[in-house]
Amino acid sequence: MADTGSKRRRPAATTVACWLAVTPGATWAAVRLLGLDHGPLVQLLAFTPYAAAGSLLPLILLLVLRRWRPAAVAAVTTVALVAVVAPRTFESTPPAVTGPPVRLLTANLLAGSADAEALVDLVRRHSVEVLAVQEFTPAIAAELDRLGLDQLLPYRELHPVEGTLGSGLYARYPISAGGVRQNSNGWGFLQAYGTVAVPAAPPVQVESVHPAAPYALDQVGSWRRDLAAQPPATPDGQLRILAGDFNATLDHAPLRALLDTGYVDAADAAGTGLTGTWGPYDGDLIPPVTIDHVLVDRRIAVRAAAVYAIPGSDHRAVFTELRLPPAG
Repeated sequence: MADTGSKRRRPAATTVACWLAVTPGATWAAVRLLGLDHGPLVQLLAFTPYAAAGSLLPLILLLVLRRWRPAAVAAVTTVALVAVVAPRTFESTPPAVTGPPVRLLTANLLAGSADAEALVDLVRRHSVEVLAVQEFTPAIAAELDRLGLDQLLPYRELHPVEGTLGSGLYARYPISAGGVRQNSNGWGFLQAYGTVAVPAAPPVQVESVHPAAPYALDQVGSWRRDLAAQPPATPDGQLRILAGDFNATLDHAPLRALLDTGYVDAADAAGTGLTGTWGPYDGDLIPPVTIDHVLVDRRIAVRAAAVYAIPGSDHRAVFTELRLPPAG
């Protein structure tokens, strides 16, 4: 006689397995869409583009097995994740501005261990006019000038510090109203800032951004506070650009909230928003994530964005070509 109980258990077990297969992706999509990035979910959400690609696997499997209900959940999950990720690969229409172009580069120098010659070469090769640096030390400041950065970008607001806290801002044009502020209630990373006087354009305030990294659970609160403390855009006032190591991707709610004040992510606007800027690090098998950004006032047109490796640093430099509104 056939064991009918065993036959019933096998389909039931398969059904449970199918639902378990769609649960992680559906949960991920819910957390991302609802902005529930807290605790350990903060680090996890940085890999949302990979989750979007991976969500296709259970969908395909469930369709093959003809498990229509869990397949429907898997399909909704894939659509939701792809919908928030895919637009970063498409160039958006920039505002029609007729002011001067500005080429900006930002780089995290990994406590000054980055290859200074490679950085100066990038500045020279791309005719960079504004450079924002993080983890900026006295030694690399001196080395950059020895290699000719003082001739390329003579105006500066520099705050080098041994270790990882230092910050700097260089420009081809005069910088006024410069200064520095410190994140995390006076013990975190520094952020140099200043107003750059680009000829034939309104003054534009540029800040070298570096909020706390959420590398451990006890740092998530500082990370969230530092991002919330970043200068909001001023759509009816001065032009503003934030450039640097944000330690956040476009899948993190605090960075999206900052964008909502009136900024555009330059790489996203240029269709290169999925290019990784950090990782792997120290040989760890961490897929690259996009945590370095250039956020520009929505009145500024993004013409191009690209990422370049700098030997000695775990971050890639982000280059952007912008066009400012005309003066007046």
